[in-house]
Amino acid sequence: MEYIKLQLGCLAILLYIGFIYLKECRRYRRKLNETLFDELLIMGIISLFFDGATAYTVNNPDTVPPVLNSIFHILFLGSLDTVIFALFLYMVHITGASPKSKLKRAALFLPFALNIVILLLSSGSLEYIEGTITNYSMGFPVYTCYIMAAVYIILAITVFFRRWRYIERHKRTSIFTYLAVLVIVTTFQMVFPEILISSIGVTIFIVGIYLNLEDPAMKELSRLHSETVMSFANLIENRDNNTGGHIKRTSRYVGLIAEELRARNYYSEILTKDYITNLLKAAPMHDIGKISVPDEILQKPGKLNDEEYAIMKKHAENGGNIIRETFRNLGDEEYRIIAFEVARYHHEKWNGKGYPDGLIGNDIPLCARIMAVADVFDAVSEKRCYRNAMPLDKCFRIIAEGSGKDFDPLIAGIFLEIRDKVEEVHTEFAAESENLNITAKL
Repeated sequence: MEYIKLQLGCLAILLYIGFIYLKECRRYRRKLNETLFDELLIMGIISLFFDGATAYTVNNPDTVPPVLNSIFHILFLGSLDTVIFALFLYMVHITGASPKSKLKRAALFLPFALNIVILLLSSGSLEYIEGTITNYSMGFPVYTCYIMAAVYIILAITVFFRRWRYIERHKRTSIFTYLAVLVIVTTFQMVFPEILISSIGVTIFIVGIYLNLEDPAMKELSRLHSETVMSFANLIENRDNNTGGHIKRTSRYVGLIAEELRARNYYSEILTKDYITNLLKAAPMHDIGKISVPDEILQKPGKLNDEEYAIMKKHAENGGNIIRETFRNLGDEEYRIIAFEVARYHHEKWNGKGYPDGLIGNDIPLCARIMAVADVFDAVSEKRCYRNAMPLDKCFRIIAEGSGKDFDPLIAGIFLEIRDKVEEVHTEFAAESENLNITAKL
């Protein structure tokens, strides 16, 4: 047992994490296999089991049959290869770096597949060496395992730094730490093969991913926060006889625009993962200022007169003030700023004829320019208390005609180019609304 204490300890930790993970998934009714973490956790447990098994068999050659010793080593090296490869794929997944080309995606598997083939073909060349502290295995299969591990760890580090802005700020330090530990442990294992500490790197990386990225309780807390914001926004929307569909649809449109801009490398310095996440959380709050508008104006079925319209326009300024005062002590400063800018400036126009400040062009914050297109499109494409919904062709034409006048021409152009995606969202919500109406009648 003295040779496998480390592996048993690491295995116990991962089994505990697996137990808690399953328990939390059931508690919060989260589906498994939403990310690669499930497979990563399972492969980590399998790898640690065979790591401990080989540490025992290689140190007990008198009681363990050579064939069994070889089988355990093959299974250990294969499972370790799989864990390292899964760690790399997980890094690709969370950074959104997966290649679009099938050929490039297939190329990611090449070193792994090649190494597994070499392992199976050269398993007979494994050497068992008697060390001063413990026995250990070497030979061609071990060398190729080291090479493959080094290749995928280097690729993972490359992906991390190249996709730095696509990772939430609070997760960057943690991920960097796990990668650093994995590099250090792997390097020591390669230089000093007798120490048998590969289990430490695997365990720390998987535990770190769970605590900072995959903990169901933390995901549930984030979901509840988003739902609280959405519910508060719904209360405001309901004051003008809207069922809350407006904020949900506009949030989806905002997400489509922001992701497409980032995919085309526009505003890449601004559209980080944090920025888009905060923008999506802030979008439902864009009309929060309507809470200050009297019901007789907000719910008026006809056209507003000049005095009423002046009061209605104040909702943008008031919304910004509410965000600034309410979120004053919020820890996330970037979210507070984006929420303020979306609420205050989403009625500004590219040509400077908007309100409340008459900002022109790029002086209007990017988040507000994105919000403006989404807000206007939804406003004209849905039924209001004073008019019916306009045909979609006319709605898209309004965006096209407003390009360079009401809207940032780049953002308006992107929106028109992703018309098929926008129509999918519109159709989805229309079907949902129809189902709700049928249910209400029944």
